[in-house]
Amino acid sequence: MSMLDFAIMATTEYIDHMPKSQRKKYGQFFTSKETAIFMAELFEIPNGCEVLSILDPGAGSGILSIALLERLQSFSVIKEIRLVCYENDPNIMELLRTNLETACSYSQQEISYEIVPDNYILSQSNDYNLMLGANLNPEKFDFIIGNPPYMKIAKDTPEALAMPDVCYGAPNLYFLFASMSLFNLKDDGEMVYIIPRSWTSGAYFKRFRQKFLNEGALEHIHLFVSRDKVFEKESVLQETIIIKLKKTHLKPKTITITTTQSNADFSEKTIFEAPYSAVINGSDSYVYLVTNADEVEILNSLNKWENTLPSIGLKMKTGLTVDFRNREALRDTAEEQAVPLFYSQHIQNGKVVFPVGKEHEYLVTEQRGLLQPNKNSLFVKRFTAKEEHRRLQCGIYLAKKHPEYSQISTQNKINFIDGMCDLSECVVYGLYVLFNSTLYDCYYRILNGSTQVNSTEVNSMPVPSMDVIVAMGKELIAAHDMSEPVCDRILRGYVWEK
Repeated sequence: MSMLDFAIMATTEYIDHMPKSQRKKYGQFFTSKETAIFMAELFEIPNGCEVLSILDPGAGSGILSIALLERLQSFSVIKEIRLVCYENDPNIMELLRTNLETACSYSQQEISYEIVPDNYILSQSNDYNLMLGANLNPEKFDFIIGNPPYMKIAKDTPEALAMPDVCYGAPNLYFLFASMSLFNLKDDGEMVYIIPRSWTSGAYFKRFRQKFLNEGALEHIHLFVSRDKVFEKESVLQETIIIKLKKTHLKPKTITITTTQSNADFSEKTIFEAPYSAVINGSDSYVYLVTNADEVEILNSLNKWENTLPSIGLKMKTGLTVDFRNREALRDTAEEQAVPLFYSQHIQNGKVVFPVGKEHEYLVTEQRGLLQPNKNSLFVKRFTAKEEHRRLQCGIYLAKKHPEYSQISTQNKINFIDGMCDLSECVVYGLYVLFNSTLYDCYYRILNGSTQVNSTEVNSMPVPSMDVIVAMGKELIAAHDMSEPVCDRILRGYVWEK
């Protein structure tokens, strides 16, 4: 039995006996054997290196550390390895120690390990912020490997307050761990992390992205097609990726992007060398996860447009009414004073159909924050299933269809696009061409891998001028066909031909 097999077996027993609720308290989700091996293989072992230092910031049972130690066994030139593991869950401490002791007994190299039973972030906050009492020469590591806790925390928690340079809004522990790991790396050192994808475009992660991608260079990104196959024993549906980052200001020409269906088929992965400038782009430091040359072409083509929705007087907004918080205002029928409340179910075949006989599709309220003028808009679903053909699903709303209402409302599970001025029908139809096209849907999928359509991200996407949007709308109206192929034909004409 290998050192990794032993650790996996012992960890499986721990998972079987420790309630998930207890592990969730620490944001604990354990890495599979195949994933651990893949992550360990991403490190580039320096030529002639005799001594290596390794950090595992959220060690858990030590699976990732041990996978890396096992890989290093084949490098006879390496004589000494120093391993530091942070872990503050007392329930798993003994298992971690047993696994590391077993690994040391298997090793042909001299391994010294230290388990730090402390909060990874708080224990280093003085050093990180150069505060009074800070160690001016903290230990730095050659390699850092990690599966940090995935856990949202309040913006006033000690961990968030300890890292103000990367925190904005509601932070998540995983990117605080990643930031601290960058701080712990030697120059030209490498870190490999398995983390959620949300940081690549989310608004709350902007400060983190800017610091992370300024002080380091992404060299490899691995994507999983099936989000439920990464932490199979854990029933985790988080969109997760593996990243390798080198601490350097020198940016490579390309980033290796690999893809597998799950965590068990790394031998069948697709490999694409993506231009660095295509992946890391824009003032928001978005990370565009392209997987082939066609997707790069789509990015480059649409990025030629210099406008965004806000720059041409439009904006995508989130629906106003959270229905379960306003139950007393909901109605099933059109009683006096009631206004239509639009849900995603009202978006059908490119149009907004109302009523559809759904419960609670009317609203009676005097709260101005729940009401909006009855004017032309494009409605876009906020949520879709991972398996659905399209992420962007939209419908045209025309005020003239419901002249009896001066106001309407929208449930917060849809988005809507309107403007400071009333939108003509041509503008709304032109927006529909954009949002119902394959190109635009693909662009959004590259930008955001989640099933939620985020208005902040859409508002940052490139769009053509208002004149072009109007022209596209006229073509769609004349076509009498709302289908995706027709929208593609119209849009491609303006992207590549005109």
